[in-house]
Amino acid sequence: MSEAARIALRAGAPWIDTAPNYADGMAQQCLGPVLREHPGATQTATKTGFFTRSQAQTAMALGVLTDEDAAVGHSLDPRFVCQQVEEAREQLGRVDLVFVHNPERAARYGHRAALHGRLREAFAVLEGLVQLRRIGGYGVATWSGLREGAFSVAELVTLAREASGSEGHHLIGIQMPVSLIMDAPITQALNGGGPLVQAQDAGMLTFASAPLHGGELLDAMTPELIDLIRPGLSPGAAGLLAAASCPALDVVLTSASSLGHWDDAAKALAAPLTREQLRRVTDELATG
Repeated sequence: MSEAARIALRAGAPWIDTAPNYADGMAQQCLGPVLREHPGATQTATKTGFFTRSQAQTAMALGVLTDEDAAVGHSLDPRFVCQQVEEAREQLGRVDLVFVHNPERAARYGHRAALHGRLREAFAVLEGLVQLRRIGGYGVATWSGLREGAFSVAELVTLAREASGSEGHHLIGIQMPVSLIMDAPITQALNGGGPLVQAQDAGMLTFASAPLHGGELLDAMTPELIDLIRPGLSPGAAGLLAAASCPALDVVLTSASSLGHWDDAAKALAAPLTREQLRRVTDELATG
């Protein structure tokens, strides 16, 4: 984990994205020393919501996590959000952006209005932490919430305004899966709509997660598809290039195990596909 972070920093990655539950809870602890070695070299995003079993035990001992939330492994309880963020600050040194992680999981509390209420409460805590200069801003990292209609970009902005008590708010980022497997955000953005366009129009940074769909896309990258994207690329670089070329996308999140892999990706991303080229790719997938 720490070596991968050093590779990313040497490669000039503008963002490092992590979460308390990544690497069985060790990701933030391993990243902290590396980030302190390179102050100001990158911006750091983490998340709140999921946790490991040992983190749950600590939070329950502190009285900030309920038995119900501990049982399902996810919580948006304001006390727990605050505790997770403060722990992240301690481990990482600085937190530029905190994503509320898969808030659609909070749908278990009941109807849609209850989910939005939980989100508003979490946003209120994060607004307070921004005011205290503990974090730079906050966002939402979702897997299915936008796609399945648990909330919209416009509703998230409204909830942030309500949480801040004014028109001004610090909801500054949206993260969602964008890939040639989950390509609806790409086709929507090519047509001038969808959540990425809506988020960017609202002044937010947009982040693509899972551009290779957890590696699943690599098996689907035929030589013909690679040639259509850009001849000569590796399957990983071709899939990454297609995702990163999506209109209204600011940051594509990826990982690599060597500096060579980073260089391979960087060379591909140096010349994004045009809208026409990307549309040919999505049209081919739609008819294939």
